[in-house]
Order: sequence, then structure tokens, then C-alpha cells
Amino acid sequence: MVSPSGFPPPAIVVVVPTLDSYALLPRLVSSLQQQTWPHWSVMFVDGPSQPAHRRWIDNLCGCDPRFQWRPQDPTEQGIFGAMNQGFALASHADTWLLFWGSDDWAASPQVFEMLARGLRGAWSRGADPDLLVATGRYVEPGDAAAGKTTPTLRRRSIFRWRHSYRRSLFLGSTPPHQATLIGPGARRHLARYADGFLLSADLDYFLQLSRWPDLEVECMDLELVHMQSGGVSGRESRRRFQEVRRAYGRAFGWLWWLPYGFRYAQRLASLFSP
Repeated sequence: MVSPSGFPPPAIVVVVPTLDSYALLPRLVSSLQQQTWPHWSVMFVDGPSQPAHRRWIDNLCGCDPRFQWRPQDPTEQGIFGAMNQGFALASHADTWLLFWGSDDWAASPQVFEMLARGLRGAWSRGADPDLLVATGRYVEPGDAAAGKTTPTLRRRSIFRWRHSYRRSLFLGSTPPHQATLIGPGARRHLARYADGFLLSADLDYFLQLSRWPDLEVECMDLELVHMQSGGVSGRESRRRFQEVRRAYGRAFGWLWWLPYGFRYAQRLASLFSP
């Protein structure tokens, strides 16, 4: 294994699917522009947005070259179709891919630097991670109209490690995709979300990766990202339950009901934990 100094600095590419969401983006943009780690860039993959949104993104990209955008390919439908375009754009060997939504933002100005330190620490131990998994936290934003300006921290989204990656998945834990850097090794195994999932393609992706026994996963106790509560997946619960069942069935066959039950037992328990 080459020493850490023999590697180029890990470059973090944040892929953000957008659709008329420019009112949400300033918080994400500001949180990235404040990062102490300089080796990052953002790619917006924009659906058929209105002119006001496109003008906002054009202006941002013109003022800060670290931000770029591409129109979403009409053949790549939905949010995971846009994210598949992100996979195709991350072709460099030193690129680490991170998928955020318009309503996500970095938890602090130091988080990317801490991610880079985590990777260098793994390399110094002779490890070569394919996934670098941190944690996220759901946040309820303040409501100025109601006189409440301070955001409220909600449950954490964490990956509970159970001795091995596949066992952890079987016991109902899943890497939070907004807090998981997908490295070049993982993309060599699988560089696309499966078709047919509108809400749970990320779960299916992580489950399908577990088929490779040589996959290396590095977990960090780092709160990387804040995520606004109340997203679309929370509003379409029935479809989400169906897709989660399908994903576990693809990975574990007739035993799907065990990780399915473990998953939602953990979700219920997390409602009562800080």
C-alpha cells in the first residue's frame, strides 16, 4: 500500500439533483463555501426547472467555478436518474462521490477536512476503503413567522456496525446516503442505482454492494450533514415500505422479513434517542 503522502488529495464531488429548488440552495451553497478543505466541487443535475431557477444556478456557477450544472437526461427519470448521471460524471480515480438534496447542508465548516483525515488515517493503516460512512441528522428549520428562529435537531441517521458490512445490513442498519462517500472501488463494483425504485434505490444500492466480500467500509463518528425534515420519502410511506421490501428480497431472498423488521424496530427506537 502506498503511503498517504503518495496519494493525491481526495477530491469530494457533491452531486445535487434539483428541480425549481433554488430557494433552498443558499444554505447548502454557503455551508460548502465555508469548508476548510479546498478539494471539493458541486454538480447540480437539474430537471426541467423554470427560468428563475436556471438563472439562479447560472449566476452561481458563473461567480464560483466550483459549482457546475447539467440538465437532467430525459431518459434518466426521477431523483435517482439524476444521481445516476452523477455516477457517470465521477470518473477520476481520486474522486469521492457524495449525494445531497437541495435541502441538505454541511453540519460544520470542518466536516470535509475531517473526512479527508479519516481517509488518510485508513490509508496509513493499510486499508483502502470503498465506502466512507459518517452520520447525518434531521433538522426542523426555524419558523420566523411563528417567532421560532432556532432550528430543532431531530433524530440522527447512523450506520450501526455489527462486525461486518453484510451482517450490519441484515440486522436492519443502512448507511445514510447523504453521509456516505462512495469511492472509486465501490463504483468499480456498481456505478448505477437500479431502475424501478423511486424512493429506496439508495438502500438497494448498498445492499447490492454487500454481494462483494472484498468491499472495504470505513465508519466515522462524524456528523457530516444536516437534512431538513419532511422530505418526499416521508410523505409516500406506502410506496417506500413496498420498495424496502423489494430491496431486501433482492439481497436476502425469502429472509427479507428479518432485516425489514429489524430496520423499522431501529427506526422506532431512534425516535426516543438523542
